[in-house]
Amino acid sequence: MPSYKNQRLTEDIHRELSDIFRGIKDPRVDPLISIVRVDLSGDRSVCRVYVSSVEGLPRAKETVEGLKSAAGYVRRELGLRVQMRHTPELRFVADDSIEHSAQIAKKLSDLLD
Repeated sequence: MPSYKNQRLTEDIHRELSDIFRGIKDPRVDPLISIVRVDLSGDRSVCRVYVSSVEGLPRAKETVEGLKSAAGYVRRELGLRVQMRHTPELRFVADDSIEHSAQIAKKLSDLLD
C-alpha cells in the first residue's frame, strides 16, 4: 500500500530543494542543474536526490561534490521550510538523464530532416 504522506513529503522536498539550490553560491554547483527525482526512505531518515546537468555527467558529478560540501546548509534550510519531526539525511547522486534526453531529441530531429 503506497504511503501518501511519503509521496506528499517527497514532492514538498523536491520543490524546496530546487529553491534552496538557487541560493547556493558554490562555483562547483551548476546554476542549470535539475532535480530529476527525490526518493525518501520508508522511515524518512534518508533522502536520495538525483541531480542532472545540461552540460553532461562530468558537470553533474562536480555539482554533486559542491552539494555534498553544502549538505549541512541545505539540510538546515530544508528543515526550516518543511515541517517534519526529523530532517532526513541528504544523499546526492549524479544522473545523466537530461543529457540522454537531449541526445534522443537530436536523433529524432535528424530523422525528421
